Amino acid sequence: MAVWDKNLLWSFMFLLAGAVGQTVIYRFTSTCAVRGSTLTLPCTFTPLKSFSDGRREVPLKIVRVRWCKNHPICHGIVPSVYDSDSANNDPRYQYLGDKKTNCTLQIRDVQQGDHASFRFRMEADHYEGYFTNMTGVTVRVVDSSRMRIISETVTLLCASVCTFHQLEVTWFKDGHTLSDTGPSLRLSPLTAEDSGNYTCALKSITETLSEPHSLQVEAGGLFTGGNLPPIPGVVFVVLLAVIALVLFIIERYKSHPGNVYSNIQEQDDQQETSRAVEDVSYASVQFTQKKPEVEDAVIYQTVTS
Repeated sequence: MAVWDKNLLWSFMFLLAGAVGQTVIYRFTSTCAVRGSTLTLPCTFTPLKSFSDGRREVPLKIVRVRWCKNHPICHGIVPSVYDSDSANNDPRYQYLGDKKTNCTLQIRDVQQGDHASFRFRMEADHYEGYFTNMTGVTVRVVDSSRMRIISETVTLLCASVCTFHQLEVTWFKDGHTLSDTGPSLRLSPLTAEDSGNYTCALKSITETLSEPHSLQVEAGGLFTGGNLPPIPGVVFVVLLAVIALVLFIIERYKSHPGNVYSNIQEQDDQQETSRAVEDVSYASVQFTQKKPEVEDAVIYQTVTS
């Protein structure tokens, strides 16, 4: 136990001594992966180029790179998921980087045991060049489940319960496999031939097959993900016109309520007056007394006029 504590103390001292001028940058510090999928942890690093021993500047060279999980420093005899000095690395963990600037790690066939914190460590030909970024990347693993398709205009996204990034998927159209393997399927420009039922699944994991997503491309536009056609443009325009008219009347009444009322009252009065005149004219025609035929002709001519 004392030996381990001593090694840990030296590692912290080396870490602090070499921290100036060197960095490890993770693109994200936490992520989610579906069990059975492939996960990539992007990473870049800047090593210390040299150090001073008090008399001269001594150049440094990175000779070893490592990734470990659930350890703050990833030093000494701590088990590594990848070690450039080892010939027995687990093939599920593939180092996509180098010993210069790229420290990206890829995890294939993600398992529940990968639910952990991963950290990268660089080691130079002198302990002054040893460095581990203790922030690391926390990976959360979820069980396989049905994928789902998200429609974004002319792009379809194949997403799991926690993410759609970095997924290797298989796309299907009407049951036939498409060549695309990324999580996004871009359909542009859209044509009638793009119509059909789309599904997706994690690569080589058939039980994650999504529900079908219907896509119908017609001359009038795009209809996706449903059974009812869109509202025709003419009906939409008519509805807008009716709403605009109602709003105009309401605003007009709010601005000039008296004028609106007086106009309505004036129209009612005019209609009542017109009806009264018609009644009087009708009565005068009905109750005119009979006079000699000569006068009858004159009255008839007057009424006719």
